[in-house]
Amino acid sequence: MYKYFPHTQEDLDVMMRATGITHLDDLFAEIPEQIRWHGDYDLPHSMSEIEIRQYFSRLCEQNQRLTVFAGAGVYDHYTPSVISSLVERSEYLTSYTPYQAEISQGTLHYIFEFQSMMTALTGLAISNASMYDGTTATAEAVLMAAGQSKKANKVVVSQTVDPKTLQVVRTYAHFHGVEIVEAAEKDGATDKADVARLLNEGGVAGVVVQQPNRYGVVEDFGGLADAIHAQKALFIVNSVAADLALLKTPAEWGADVAVGDGQSLGLPMSFGGPSFGYMCCTEKLMRKMPGRIVGMTRDNRGQRAFVLTLQAREQHIRRQKATSNICSNESLMALWATIYLSVMGKEGLKAAARASYGGAHYLYDRLLQTGRFTPAFDQPFFNEFCVRYDGDADRLLQHLLSHGILGGVKVDDHTLMIAVTEKRTKEEIDRFVTLTEEEAL
Repeated sequence: MYKYFPHTQEDLDVMMRATGITHLDDLFAEIPEQIRWHGDYDLPHSMSEIEIRQYFSRLCEQNQRLTVFAGAGVYDHYTPSVISSLVERSEYLTSYTPYQAEISQGTLHYIFEFQSMMTALTGLAISNASMYDGTTATAEAVLMAAGQSKKANKVVVSQTVDPKTLQVVRTYAHFHGVEIVEAAEKDGATDKADVARLLNEGGVAGVVVQQPNRYGVVEDFGGLADAIHAQKALFIVNSVAADLALLKTPAEWGADVAVGDGQSLGLPMSFGGPSFGYMCCTEKLMRKMPGRIVGMTRDNRGQRAFVLTLQAREQHIRRQKATSNICSNESLMALWATIYLSVMGKEGLKAAARASYGGAHYLYDRLLQTGRFTPAFDQPFFNEFCVRYDGDADRLLQHLLSHGILGGVKVDDHTLMIAVTEKRTKEEIDRFVTLTEEEAL
């Protein structure tokens, strides 16, 4: 009757005798009777394969496929079709942390390539084997900053960092006894004078900024690294991975640690996940870095081989000695990004970034020309921007949604944040503007 259940009745009898029970229900004896379910499950009748496919096709038809102009950390980038074909191979799809690492040469190889690509993007010397997402990577960098300082236990976070990231940072910091202080923003960018004031107060282990920031603004961090390093604190820069194809790298800003989310490297939005986080740092900090690091060496035959390196096993298997309790990584998503970067290449990555930049600035100019929108900030931006709308923002977003467009993210009652990627065509952008003009009629 249950042909897919692995245990025979004989197996069950042996286990019950070993545990001292007479019936399987005895395993659940501690569950109060009043909260147990005794009715029949509302399960559909059995279906054939073709009926199952038709059933799920009907469900899929209920989804509304939208043209996406929203961002705020998750972006509608192009995904080359070859990626899913490669990732769905069985040796990749089941990949997880290699506990017997050196026999997992294929996994270690692609992680090594991933690390190499991330160091190229960030300009920093060392990358780990990826992390869960950009928010936890940022939180881990905050703990790194506090951990490497013997006296300072305070980390400054700019108010222009994404609120979702700040919330995760605060959660991590609370349970590690790290104090989080926010540096003020000014005209949509970090107030460097306020950062200087907080640094001069002393006790600062690190400073966290974001590029582009929560409003899409490309900030000027000139001079910030010198001021931070003068206080022996770490400079941490959070960036959208794909934007680093054209923007100044964290290393060029003088960052000690670069973190961020990798979803922009061809990962589908997928209703919010999964994604992966990246973390890169200077050589000086490489033994403080959480997660795993893969290195290349030679075996006893002189052939190239890959190994876990620079870290003691205690960092992963003994909680009390761990650099971090994130001991595994989103390896499958790191593989996805590695294939994406390989397929796109340097020039392809730059071309996608230029297209995103050009489309965003074209839409920005068109919206201002309607007379219904004004700039929210007098600041440069990349592929995401904020504009103020002189009407009802909720009604506008609903109007766009009714025509199949996800029109952006509402920052406040009259401010919208809108993102454009290389997938958005001129026709789609023009239609967006036409619909905003129609809503005003």
